Amino acid sequence: MTADRLADALIISRSDIVRVMKLADYLVAAEKAFRALAMGKAYSPHPMHLPSERGGFHAKGASISLERDFVAVKVNGNFPGNPLELGLPTIQGAIVLCDGGNGRLLAILDSIEVTLRRTAAASALAAQLLAKPDSRTLLICGCGEQGHAHAEALRAVLPIEKCLLWDRDHARAERLATVLAASAMDAIAIRDLGSGTAVADVIACCTTASAPYLEVGMIAAGTFIAAVGADNPDKSEVAPQLMAAATVVTDLSAQCADMGDLRHAVDAGTMTVAKVHAQLGEVLVGAAPGRGSPEEIIIFDSTGTGVQDVAASAAIYERCAGAGIGKTVALSQS
Repeated sequence: MTADRLADALIISRSDIVRVMKLADYLVAAEKAFRALAMGKAYSPHPMHLPSERGGFHAKGASISLERDFVAVKVNGNFPGNPLELGLPTIQGAIVLCDGGNGRLLAILDSIEVTLRRTAAASALAAQLLAKPDSRTLLICGCGEQGHAHAEALRAVLPIEKCLLWDRDHARAERLATVLAASAMDAIAIRDLGSGTAVADVIACCTTASAPYLEVGMIAAGTFIAAVGADNPDKSEVAPQLMAAATVVTDLSAQCADMGDLRHAVDAGTMTVAKVHAQLGEVLVGAAPGRGSPEEIIIFDSTGTGVQDVAASAAIYERCAGAGIGKTVALSQS
């Protein structure tokens, strides 16, 4: 192999990613990511946040040691007003994937699909470990792309029979209900959030809310909640009192204490970081127990980690490189 060839990298588009990755592949990548974290084979430092007038950017990086070492850094823009105001996605960006052993640039990937699917896969992994095994009713809060992805991912790991859909824009819930019904899912758009929380076995919180909408008195015993919307310090979906009343499992506790629903509970004085039950990887490898009883309310506080991005990107790169998919470029050539 020549030096010129060694300098080549792949440009991997969203359509390329959809072509090579299925839901099950993201679930495998999520398990590898959290297992590596728990076993000290991954490093995911604190993300950098850059605010702007209409939204903001964050940069998340991580390294992981799998069959080979990989490093990835993702830069995402998050602009909640984009879909209505400009017809653009809420989240846009790119992932730079490198060889962790020699520093070689391997690929530049579209981040929309990776962020969407790896987030839902982490919630599905958490649900496998922490939700009641016979969970049949799912409530999706926030009916955008992430809500859709969560409905698909959670249905893949639990015996979900009914999906309730709630959004402050009820028309969005109705649109998602139509889409899910086309895939043979019993999906119903609801206007009253409380009627959904009262019967849900699993709740996925996928909104951009800046104030909590889930309160302690709304949640039935035994519910599992995947709280994924609070990915910066200004967002919140779960009331501090509910966090304190539940068993809390995080993706990364230090990160959640700075930018997740855990942050708001700590600031409100309802709980401390020390009261977090475990990180997801610790439950996965058996270092911490999972569900203790059928009545236990469990919250997965998910802020999104760089190790999820690097594990998914590594899988995508290896599939694309092996199949000759993506555009080849040598950025370092003069």
